[in-house]
Amino acid sequence: MPKSVRPRRSVLYMPGSNARALEKARTLAADGLILDLEDAVAPDAKELARKQVCEAVAAGGFGMRELIIRVNALSTKWGYEDIALASKSGADALLLPKVESADAIRHMESIMRANGAPESMTIWAMMETPRSILESQRIAESTPRMECLVMGTSDLAKELDCAHTHERLPFMASLGLCLLAARAAGLAILDGVYLDLNDEAGFEFACRQGHELGFDGKTLIHPKQLGPCNKVFTPRPEDVAWSRRIIEAYAAAAARGEGVVVVDGRLVENLHVESALRVVGMADAITRMEAAG
Repeated sequence: MPKSVRPRRSVLYMPGSNARALEKARTLAADGLILDLEDAVAPDAKELARKQVCEAVAAGGFGMRELIIRVNALSTKWGYEDIALASKSGADALLLPKVESADAIRHMESIMRANGAPESMTIWAMMETPRSILESQRIAESTPRMECLVMGTSDLAKELDCAHTHERLPFMASLGLCLLAARAAGLAILDGVYLDLNDEAGFEFACRQGHELGFDGKTLIHPKQLGPCNKVFTPRPEDVAWSRRIIEAYAAAAARGEGVVVVDGRLVENLHVESALRVVGMADAITRMEAAG
């Protein structure tokens, strides 16, 4: 299971070159913000975006929102400087695009270390090419700094020459392989973006599908998607209540020297308690985050 219980229901991409968007991000109901220096920024605005993003992160005011800077790939002329400056920014994580090997992650980590990145700054990886999918296990296990895999389904569709369908069947093999790699390595994993901002029913279906598959949350492209996404990935009150019941019942049984307990006719074992603890921990973490504003 993931290393920490941290809400990542909704992680919103924000263009680093848009100063007004960066300011607005401090008030949005997102669990995390990907401050983007890559796809959302034109080539002639790359250096401005780098400066604005790092200054915004250093200035603070984002509450408990997780801050991730997506740098440009190391194959570009901006990648090294992005990583070097972002390492000093105070961001929670750096997100590397176009990852196709564990060596790419380790190369990034060496630049981070050389530029003073604290040990608490983690690495996220975009999974957006056929090779990244096939290398997902090695990427996930590349370094203890690895924290999260992020599905880049738009780029992946282009590389696979496949269609964006309602049920996303063309992506299922890729999504499944990355989910397995993430969970085997104890990482978080986020589903890809939904591009049609006017298709509310389709977006809700995609959120529910991602939740059912096991994703921790979804990456988003617009603030209007935050509310519906948060709703789907928030544990339901009845599930939280049930989880608290079986935790208490199992603890009482353990105190009596019993390894199993029956609650409302359902057998409860330790594996169910572990899942229940995660549900309750996530619900409590969401409550703390929302209370902080």
